[in-house]
Amino acid sequence: MDALIVVAVVVVLVVAVIGIYNGLIKCRVATQDAASNIIVILKQRADLLPNLVETVKGYAKHEQTTLSDVTTARAQINAMASQGSSVDSSELAKNANFFSNSLARLLAVSESYPDLKANRNFLKLQETIEHTENSLVQARRFFNGTVREYETKRQVFPSNIIANITNFKPIEFYDDENAKESAKGLDSSDVKVSF
Repeated sequence: MDALIVVAVVVVLVVAVIGIYNGLIKCRVATQDAASNIIVILKQRADLLPNLVETVKGYAKHEQTTLSDVTTARAQINAMASQGSSVDSSELAKNANFFSNSLARLLAVSESYPDLKANRNFLKLQETIEHTENSLVQARRFFNGTVREYETKRQVFPSNIIANITNFKPIEFYDDENAKESAKGLDSSDVKVSF
C-alpha cells in the first residue's frame, strides 16, 4: 500500500514536471513566432522602399545621404530576415529603429517638394507605409505580450526550477523607444515608379 502511494506521488510529480516543461516550450515557440512576424513586416516594408526611393529620387537628386541611409537600412532588414526568428530582440529593435529613422528622414525630404507630395504614386506609397507601420506596432505589442507570458512562466515557482534545470534563457522585450511613428505606410501592392 505504501509503495502504491509513493508510485502515485512520483507519477503526479512527473506529470506536473512534463506539463510545466511543455508550457515553457509553448511560450518560447510563441515568442519565436512573434519575432518572425515582426521580421516579416519589416521585410515587407523594406521591399517597398525601392519604389519610394525611386519616386523621391526623381524629385530630390541632392538628397543622396538620406537615400543611401534608406538603402543601407533595407539591406540590414533583409539580412535579419534571412536569420529568421533566431534574431536577438535588441538587435531587431536597433535595426528597426535605424530603418524607421531613415524612412522618416526620407519622408521629411518629400515635404520640400510640393509636386512630389501631390504625386499619386507617392501618396499611395505613403498610405501603404502607414498601414505597414500600424501592423508593425501591433506585431511589437504581440511579441512583448508573448515575452511577458514566457518570462512570467520562466520565473514563477515551481516552473522556475524546471526552467533553470532545462536551461530556458531569458528573452528581452522589444524596446523601440527611438522609433518614429511618423513614417507613413506601405501596402503589399507593388507600385513601380521610376524616373
